[in-house]
Amino acid sequence: MRRHKRWPLRPLASVLVRPHLFSSAAETVGASTSTVAAFPLKHVKRSDFETTLTELRSHVKAADFVAIDLEMTGVTSAPWRDSLEFDRYDVRYLKVKDSAEKFAVVQFGVCPFRWDSHTQTFLSHPHNFFVYPRQELAFDPPAHEFLCQTTSMDFLAKYQFDFNACIHEGISYLSRRQEEEASKRLEMLYDEEGVAETEDVKLVRLADTLFAERMKKTLSEWRSQLLHGGNASSSESQKMSTQSTQTVFHHMRPALRLQGFTSHQLRVIQLVLGKHFGDLVYIHANDDKSSCSQDFVVYTDSESDKDNLLVSILQKEAKDERKRVAERKIQSAVGFRQVIDLLSSEKKLIVGHNCFLDIAHVYSKFVGPLPWTAEEFVASINNHFPYIVDTKILLNVNPMLHQRMKKSSTSLSSAFSSLCPQIESSSRSSDPFLEKRVKIDVEVDNVRYSNWNAGGKHEAGYDAFMTGCIFAQACSHLGFDFKHDSQSENLAQNEKLEKYMNRLYLSWTRGDIIDLGTGNSNAENWRVSKFKYENIVLIWNFPRKLKAREIKECICKAFGSTSVTCVYHIDDTAVFVLFKNSELVSDFLTLKQQLESDDGPVTILHPLSKILQGGNTGAADYEAYKEICSSHISKILFSDQAETVGVKSRTRPEPKGETSSETERRENRVGVTNNASDLIDAFLANRVQVEAARTN
Repeated sequence: MRRHKRWPLRPLASVLVRPHLFSSAAETVGASTSTVAAFPLKHVKRSDFETTLTELRSHVKAADFVAIDLEMTGVTSAPWRDSLEFDRYDVRYLKVKDSAEKFAVVQFGVCPFRWDSHTQTFLSHPHNFFVYPRQELAFDPPAHEFLCQTTSMDFLAKYQFDFNACIHEGISYLSRRQEEEASKRLEMLYDEEGVAETEDVKLVRLADTLFAERMKKTLSEWRSQLLHGGNASSSESQKMSTQSTQTVFHHMRPALRLQGFTSHQLRVIQLVLGKHFGDLVYIHANDDKSSCSQDFVVYTDSESDKDNLLVSILQKEAKDERKRVAERKIQSAVGFRQVIDLLSSEKKLIVGHNCFLDIAHVYSKFVGPLPWTAEEFVASINNHFPYIVDTKILLNVNPMLHQRMKKSSTSLSSAFSSLCPQIESSSRSSDPFLEKRVKIDVEVDNVRYSNWNAGGKHEAGYDAFMTGCIFAQACSHLGFDFKHDSQSENLAQNEKLEKYMNRLYLSWTRGDIIDLGTGNSNAENWRVSKFKYENIVLIWNFPRKLKAREIKECICKAFGSTSVTCVYHIDDTAVFVLFKNSELVSDFLTLKQQLESDDGPVTILHPLSKILQGGNTGAADYEAYKEICSSHISKILFSDQAETVGVKSRTRPEPKGETSSETERRENRVGVTNNASDLIDAFLANRVQVEAARTN
């Protein structure tokens, strides 16, 4: 999926969409035909998911690697949640976590690739799954909610995304955690039902009393007709417009089927049976064909028949059957997660392009809630997907491929055009770089294709195909011999891929790479860090008119011309101030606190007064920024976010166990900053001297 800034947010209903115009596989033609067809892509919806899943299982099992791609409803829930230059790696993870939790996946592309030794080509099977978080279970929590960004939705509409197919025919899903919770709720439901069945119903309403008498008469007539011959259908049933009874056989015994009764009325019927009919038993069962529950009054010819068979066996059987039906519904509601389970269980090499956010979505949607730290996340995701390669890493880290990509960006479409022009245009290229080109065919619905027009870029299935093609071409340039190295376990463990395996961009802005195998990040050594986070102060809710240059000037007047390295805007309401050292951070925070507590009128003449004007300016160290980013809340303005989260201005606490030199420095700082009036007096004296010099 293309990553870019997308603002603002708006409801899904307000997005105008166009009809889906891409050709289906049935409209394409095979390789033997001279006509160049549209790109063959298997679109999968709810109606054909089960049959497609069966086919996909065989393709994945035989695959050497599987490429994936996702389309989402948005990327960032607030402007300041975009990746910023001053974001530490743990903060970058929190921003990815926020995105994966707030936005929905609407398309999931899965494309298995298998090396065909007979034709010396890779055979691909591109699938484009429409997914939608529909509420499938009666005991689900409240309906799912997710955000949409207008630019993201406009982007999808621009490429003719079929929103109707997604919403009406998208495949629903449950994460593993949601499935576990649903199973627990199911157990509790049937445990409570067993208790409830033994409770007596009290007839406290006149309507209940009248209904009980009517049912007593109906059951008595039916039983009498059953024992003495004649028509066993109840005359009383003719008087009920929405309720009816019908004589049937249930487990080889005469029974009266009850239809149209409320759950409360059925409880009253059970009460009537218990008080007046010793040989009639109430049974609640599920129809195997329709999966609908049915209610019966069953006749038993003896007490032993009643006690030993119907009560002991049929009641338990009916309850167990209802539970089995519910379990089948839960299994059905798992939906698209079966694809994720398949990829996980087969331990296939997964290939993505700039895919850390994609992997975070996979975890959030199909495994469970994302962990709070990047270290916990990578430890868990590695258990599910032990082999992942990011083609963007491959293109930027490998010197030869990086040199090739210098002519263009490493976006998915640019990389595909640069590395795989013969695949994109179905024609040979004279580029010497492509002498090691890899031939790739496509197979959809058992029809194989070698020629096609360019596919629908930014459809997840086609993007997954492009990703796999880039990987195959890159492997060829790395020196892979697919005749011997194409087996999945060999690809994943091949030393040529070792330096790229399980390394993803946590942030492309700074090139931070995180290792999913170890949890380590190169954030501190990749593109040598220009700053230390302990030297940063976060300032928010200052006067909007102030710009970074003015804020730097104000602080430098108070602490010296070299005290501030730079000032970086988070948005119009907040900035990062990078000080020369950490001591200046404490000096600034303490001085700010003193100035705000000083009631003297001369305080307004201090250089920092422009920043503190209005009395609402907040300031804190970098850890406060992490705390703000960790909140599930997302306000558009950073100052509103800080206020909502409840982060207040604060000075940084002194570390425990400080050395004597550190103690001396702290005492010196306190001696300077605890007396704000001394600083103000010194500043005023300087102003007087300047004015006197001007007058003379």
